[in-house]
Amino acid sequence: MPPAFAETVPAAGALSLLPDDELELLLLIRHFELELLDLYGRGELNGTTHTCLGQEYIPVAVSGLLRDGDFVLSNHRGHGHYLARYRDPHGLLAEIMGREGAICAGVGGSQHIGREGYLSTGIQGESLPVAAGIALHLKRTRPGAVACVYIGDGSWGEGAVYEALNLASLWRLPLLVVVENNGIAQSTPTSRQLAGTIAGRAAAFGLRHLGIGSLDVTGIRAALAPALALVRLGEPLVAEFAAHRLGPHSKGDDTRSAPEIEHARAHDWYQRYADEHPQQFARFDAAQRERVRAVVAEVSARPPSTWDGS
Repeated sequence: MPPAFAETVPAAGALSLLPDDELELLLLIRHFELELLDLYGRGELNGTTHTCLGQEYIPVAVSGLLRDGDFVLSNHRGHGHYLARYRDPHGLLAEIMGREGAICAGVGGSQHIGREGYLSTGIQGESLPVAAGIALHLKRTRPGAVACVYIGDGSWGEGAVYEALNLASLWRLPLLVVVENNGIAQSTPTSRQLAGTIAGRAAAFGLRHLGIGSLDVTGIRAALAPALALVRLGEPLVAEFAAHRLGPHSKGDDTRSAPEIEHARAHDWYQRYADEHPQQFARFDAAQRERVRAVVAEVSARPPSTWDGS
């Protein structure tokens, strides 16, 4: 199970009514991920994919605090990170399907995407030392900008993570480390592969830690905004979310027990928001489902992407 935080941003309380465009973004990510799983199930996609079902609210909350000059680094479960930053479902799906108009000409696929101000990788822990280097560059050339890097609880078994945190603390880098702790590292429960706590490991390097158990985008931003303001001044932060992964690790490899899966579903923002704000939710949920289906139809009809290696 993900960690339970006694302090900082608790899980209890109603979900705030969101502006329409932010609810649209949450629902866009949810239905994009569901369509990907459906496409794989029909044999229309190659390779692999890792959906962020259940975790969509995290990049939506974080991205609302980022500026154009900030840099975002993602991971293998990064579709939501990209969509929250760019709102570009056509380009992302074209990349995954290898179709014309793809972000990286179709050679990056689901996990490896590069765009100005954005980079993702499928290698666990790799993005954090890269983020530290980018944060150093931003500190020297673009004061006030931050490098925001998303990692999971499983990445805390990689030595490069600790080397990066050490330098971030020593050099006072403008680095925001967003930890999506969903309680399971592929198929291994975090409790069986991570000694101590992530908060304790951050403290060992003199880094600030913010624990977030809430699903409320508005409340998360209210707590994270002042902490992020200090990151821009050179005080790095580890913001750890107690998240819940609804879907499998990849396409269909879910080794969790039925009670564990049901626990994750019981903590899903999607159903809670539908229950608490039914009229707004009903208006936009169906619209975003149809929007994504239209994206799938349009991108599927495109010719294959071509790349000359340059």
